[in-house]
Amino acid sequence: MMAVAPANRTAVVTGGASGIGAACADRLRKEGVRVLTLDRASSADLVVDITDAAAVAAAAAETGPVDVLVNSAGIVGPSLSFLETSLDDWRRVIEVNLFGTVNCMQAFVPDMVERGWGRVVNIASVAGKEGNPSMSVYSASKGATITLTKAVGKELATTGVIVNAVAPGNILTPMSADTPPDVLERYISLIPMARRGQASEVAELVAWLASEKVTFSTGSVYDISGGRATY
Repeated sequence: MMAVAPANRTAVVTGGASGIGAACADRLRKEGVRVLTLDRASSADLVVDITDAAAVAAAAAETGPVDVLVNSAGIVGPSLSFLETSLDDWRRVIEVNLFGTVNCMQAFVPDMVERGWGRVVNIASVAGKEGNPSMSVYSASKGATITLTKAVGKELATTGVIVNAVAPGNILTPMSADTPPDVLERYISLIPMARRGQASEVAELVAWLASEKVTFSTGSVYDISGGRATY
């Protein structure tokens, strides 16, 4: 029996104070969804560091039932060759990009399972599929996010909770603002559409994955890369 979406949905969007997260929050609000942004920034509805599992759990207890979770919070980390990276670099990025996502899913998903309906959308990256040179730390963290999505999506497949990921290519956001011009030029050269994406374009895909319209897709990864993705 197919689970029925709740009439009045609530969403939590991590990293919702800026970039893709903010665009997702705005787009979901246009669908009539009550959105709570969760971010370290003081402008967020829930000011929380996602690497603090106890703080995330407390936020989940405070919000009450949540129907949609968008995990958009993340950091890029160092732009260095693999041999130049340190274990501290790896720990810092994985703590945010992977463990932060895990913390949020463990805090918010159990209640979705109990109520028999939920949507989780994890923001990964094309880098997690293809591996970007000089970005091994970020690429590995996003690759882990992709496989986490696949595994949990399969585990929850009969619960009414759908878990998918979005893998953006190069998107114009504050997080990518410091990309060196030569690196940016190389990235754009890999995009058949010959331009960077907009956060609002990613948000359209996320809004669809967070809706009741998606009923037979879970553990999947949806590219939004202007044609860059090769598999």
